[in-house]
Amino acid sequence: MANANQNPSQNTTTRPRISFLGCGYLGATYAICFAELGYEVIGYDVDTAKIEAFASGTVPFHEPGLPELLKKNLESGRLRFTTDVQAVADFADVHFICVGTPQRKGEPGADLSYIEASVVDLSRHLSRKVLIVGKSTVPVGTASWVQELVDRHAPEGLGVEVGWSPEFLQESNAMHDVLRPNRIVYAAQSEWASQLLKDVHRGILELAAVEDREVPVVETDLATAELVKVAANAFLSTKISFINAMADLSEAAGADVVDLAKAIGYDQRIGNKFLRAGIGFGGGCLPKDIRALSARARELGVGESFRFLDEVDAVNTRRRTHTVRSVANLVGRTSGPNGPDLSGVRVAYLGATFKPDTDDIRDSPALAVARKLRAARADVVVYDPEGLENAKAEAPELSFVKTLAEAVAGADVVCAMVPWEEFRTLDPEALGQQVAERRILDGMNAFDPERWRSHGWTYQGIGR
Repeated sequence: MANANQNPSQNTTTRPRISFLGCGYLGATYAICFAELGYEVIGYDVDTAKIEAFASGTVPFHEPGLPELLKKNLESGRLRFTTDVQAVADFADVHFICVGTPQRKGEPGADLSYIEASVVDLSRHLSRKVLIVGKSTVPVGTASWVQELVDRHAPEGLGVEVGWSPEFLQESNAMHDVLRPNRIVYAAQSEWASQLLKDVHRGILELAAVEDREVPVVETDLATAELVKVAANAFLSTKISFINAMADLSEAAGADVVDLAKAIGYDQRIGNKFLRAGIGFGGGCLPKDIRALSARARELGVGESFRFLDEVDAVNTRRRTHTVRSVANLVGRTSGPNGPDLSGVRVAYLGATFKPDTDDIRDSPALAVARKLRAARADVVVYDPEGLENAKAEAPELSFVKTLAEAVAGADVVCAMVPWEEFRTLDPEALGQQVAERRILDGMNAFDPERWRSHGWTYQGIGR
């Protein structure tokens, strides 16, 4: 595959200098990848330890391929990191806001305090006209509010403008999603800003041309640009919850949801992607985004049209309790008014992150189920290839081990919950030699039930 720097433009007028404010998963990945595309980039964060880690060539989260790209572009001189907002203001022509927009405590809406703090701080330090572009996922209407903040706090007469360009990163595939996106969306308020955004994305389009690919570009208005990411996440969440609801019906009716999903997925109007039943969705985006979208719709007087998202969320949350009941059924324990009593049951628990190939445990359904099992008095022994340290910090009541063999030794039931390659390729006979009882909950729906049963396992999948 061609290198991202294979054909960088030598015309500096089409290479604006870029800053990314907020060096979490989003901002850091974009900063590193845009440096790889040939831009001069600065990453900014108020977290000194985080900035020192990046500056020394260390990525403080797990993302395949990113550490190598970080070191390469630090050495090239195109990329640097700082906690000095004045240096950022003086350096960049385009500033991308990439800070978090978590769910407000006790409320479904988004907390925009990090957006406000970063925009106000940057604006006060500006000395020339620049473009500030939101990339964080926000409620519709945020861009206009950000422009008001800029107008209020930037020095008078600069004419600083605000644009918006949503991100579409998938953890474990983030580098590819930045360098080779399936679409680019942005909004500007003037021809000047529109041209700057074209120049910012020129490197991506040049790389696509070298690789004989096309990248669709959608230039739209601010409100539409703000809605794109949350609309996509709402649709995806709905699709996942739909197949999980069908899994419940399949279990009750004696059907197989895997075959069902395969059959309906052949319909091109539906498609088979993300039509896999399991323990539900999680992570730092989908759950909070659908709640924030529903909350914003209510604020704008169209909440009734989005009530279905509340049920999408509820279906997803119920997966966790349902999975605990499935484990109880496997070991022959019934559920009372307070759920099952799993005292004395040793559970080999495989997976803690919200998806494979990441160390992110934010709103992880796997970790939530593990904690529910522990609350039911089970002895839960957790192994995850990358997420152990984060999971330990989040759920200290669980037991954690560093190898799969330690996790499964003497287990009464194995719960395979996150489809890491190490788990998807488990050998039923070899595993059977290590456990106390051959019982498995396939929370990934990744195994052939008949193969496992032929090796003496009591097998339980999701919706089958």
